[in-house]
Amino acid sequence: MKRLALFAAAAALLLAACAGPPAGDASPAATGDTSTDAPSEWTGVTRNVPSEYPTIQSAVDAANPGDLILIDRGVYKETVSVTTPGLVIRGVDRNEVVIDGEFERPNGFEVLFADGVAVENLTSVNHTINGFFWTGVRGYRGSYLTAVNNGDYGIYAFDSGDGLFEHSYGSGSPDASFYIGQCNPCDAVISESIGEYSGLGYSGTNASHLYLVNNVFRFNGTGVAPNTLDSELIPPTRDVVVAGNLIYDNGYQDFPHKDSQWLTQGFGVLLVGVDGATVTMNRIFNHPNGAIAVAPNVDANFWMSSDNEVVDNVVEGSGLGDLALAGPSLPGNCFEGNDPAHTMPPMLETSQGCGGLRWPALFEVGSFASLFGRVVENGLDLDTDVFYGDMPLPGPQPQMPQGADAPVIPAVNVFAGAQPNLGSIETPRMPAGEEVTQQKGINIMGVTFASTLGGILGLYAYVLPMVLYASWVVIAVWEIVKRDDLGRGAGLGWMAAILVIPFLGVIAYYIFGRSQVPVAYRWMLLAGGIGAYLVILAIGMIVGGVV
Repeated sequence: MKRLALFAAAAALLLAACAGPPAGDASPAATGDTSTDAPSEWTGVTRNVPSEYPTIQSAVDAANPGDLILIDRGVYKETVSVTTPGLVIRGVDRNEVVIDGEFERPNGFEVLFADGVAVENLTSVNHTINGFFWTGVRGYRGSYLTAVNNGDYGIYAFDSGDGLFEHSYGSGSPDASFYIGQCNPCDAVISESIGEYSGLGYSGTNASHLYLVNNVFRFNGTGVAPNTLDSELIPPTRDVVVAGNLIYDNGYQDFPHKDSQWLTQGFGVLLVGVDGATVTMNRIFNHPNGAIAVAPNVDANFWMSSDNEVVDNVVEGSGLGDLALAGPSLPGNCFEGNDPAHTMPPMLETSQGCGGLRWPALFEVGSFASLFGRVVENGLDLDTDVFYGDMPLPGPQPQMPQGADAPVIPAVNVFAGAQPNLGSIETPRMPAGEEVTQQKGINIMGVTFASTLGGILGLYAYVLPMVLYASWVVIAVWEIVKRDDLGRGAGLGWMAAILVIPFLGVIAYYIFGRSQVPVAYRWMLLAGGIGAYLVILAIGMIVGGVV
């Protein structure tokens, strides 16, 4: 494999939301086709469970497009598959209508290629994959839902467009409490919701044009992580708005996780291979790594982040840096009005502001070099092993207004009514009883010491190339100064090449400049250090399971 660069070795596992390569084409619903099979109005027919139908599935199977399925209090041990468009499926009590997978069944609700289905006011727990799942649909809505301790995602929409998740709660998911993937434009909103005790509060792979507004993401591995991967269609992720959210205390607690979620824990917002995102008016605090980080990702292709705006957030209590720009990155990422205490690289808001003259893009790799050590630790099974079913259970969640008597509205043209007005969004206040406790951590050139191997291998992988390069340059320049066989022009020419052309200039000198350093020492100097470096990386990738 060609992933011998350090950040590639770590990022190859980063946020791998779906296994295997994509196949076929994205659905028309996920790529902007607005046609739908769903009726826009209720038929007036209500099918009651269990008084008329003993199971939810039997009521769904009997229903016509546009019917209401009304579910009375009880624990229902079934997976509900929905293939009829335009249904509204509603519990009479959010906390007492429970779909229990008993850690045996895969999904609580699965809406399969049925447009316009809304699921409201109920709870899904203990499934081996997802609590609530929509795929291949135009129009979906999840309102006042609770998804707890499900084995992959809590509330999940894939290959779909025109959607809304609102006033919902997700926890105990090894991947993410909330997930939207493979859509451009997604035309989707997640609002007034809580994601906690999961690998990620929100994850979205190749999910473009969507809004995360006025939510709470806490106690996860990382809070919010839009990302790009080749394992799903329609890359890259573009035009995500993260605004008005309260994001705190991610990266501390034991939490259920997959490999990639454990590797990257400790961030509030992590944009990975994302273009044109806006992160604004959020309050983000208490993270062992950073509040907001912009980084590249690598899969079959190398995805660099560009044109992301990080403006007017409250960021504090970060172990590494309140703001970070990891590289390499494309132009256009800018940071302004966040008042950070520390950034990586330093003076990020000065050098990469959103207006006026800007310095050439600077980025750091130290913090992401530390991920290499975590890759190795993961391969040695040194990460924590947390069963998703052991996460804390939430207290009662707020009921949908009017409950069983609320208006019955199929999920048609959802985004048109849900798209938020960013001008009305305010930065959340500090929650009662919370305070900033995370102090700036110890690091060497950005390499953190959150884990032993992370620190040791991070330093090796990040510092050794610079040490090698510095030694090559110093020895070559000193030798040129001392050589009597080179004319002034040739000497100055080689010195300019060495100083101006990174790596290649000094390597060319040792190979073509008739260096007086003995051949054996020359090859040891050039090839020995590189060889040792690659051997350590290769062993780490093998142990870590990257290759």
